Amino acid sequence: MTFQEGGSFEGGRVRTGGGRGKIAAGGGGIAALVVALIYVFSNGQVDLSGVTGGGSGAETTEGTIGDCTAEQANTDPSCRLSATIQSLDAYWGPTVTTVGVTFAQPEVLSFTGAADTACGTASSSTGPFYCPPDATIYLDLGFFDELQTRFGAEGGPLAEEYVEAHEYGHHIQQITGVMDKAQRGGTGADSDSVRIELQADCYAGMWAGKAATTADPDTGVPFLDPITPQTLEQALSAAQAVGDDHIQAQSGGGVNPDTWTHGSSEQRARWFTTGYEQGTFEACDTFSADTL
Repeated sequence: MTFQEGGSFEGGRVRTGGGRGKIAAGGGGIAALVVALIYVFSNGQVDLSGVTGGGSGAETTEGTIGDCTAEQANTDPSCRLSATIQSLDAYWGPTVTTVGVTFAQPEVLSFTGAADTACGTASSSTGPFYCPPDATIYLDLGFFDELQTRFGAEGGPLAEEYVEAHEYGHHIQQITGVMDKAQRGGTGADSDSVRIELQADCYAGMWAGKAATTADPDTGVPFLDPITPQTLEQALSAAQAVGDDHIQAQSGGGVNPDTWTHGSSEQRARWFTTGYEQGTFEACDTFSADTL
């Protein structure tokens, strides 16, 4: 189990919708994978408006994820998403106040096929991302299957929660002003783009390190069971799977740090671990780090 027995989570926190058909990001096979990964864990800097394609044109009714028990959250990805977001809310609310920031929750949309965003039209091809203009996390839950089958991650609940916590980390960067200060359009191993992504990994680790002791304000039950070394490996495997060097190697080309936007597999796992073990904003200050 991941969520502690006896927990329960009120519905309505995560919206659902989308469904205008799959959008093609261009190409097929590994080429399509590489294009898609331009957007994986994106900070919203990428303009999605040029992504085009077809589909059935069918509409999906908008709604929200309903009430869930801990048992449901441990088996159903939709319930797990809702419970994880509520855990992130409970952790980050008081945490950001320690640095003098007023907390505001991000919106979250779980979509199927495609969704309109303030950053353009998103599709399943784009992977999970955070859009700063509308302060919303967007993700298609089908991505978690891709994380294993195409990217080679171990999978498991904490792998999914790592992805969701990473995107939430971008929201924390937005409300603390990091997004506005960073030069997010550049590339390279020392670029602000990489520093933004590694910091979001570190923030995901901060949440994970406290999730087993952060109590649900509605029930008083801590959100997660204590994380074991075995379950921690799920998150580390996911972080490594989306490293720039791993993605470039999968594409069949050479590894070129000058084009990196997210950091290497080793860096992503290491910064997550830093947040998990140290749990402070200071420890996650990638912009002051001499070596990433």
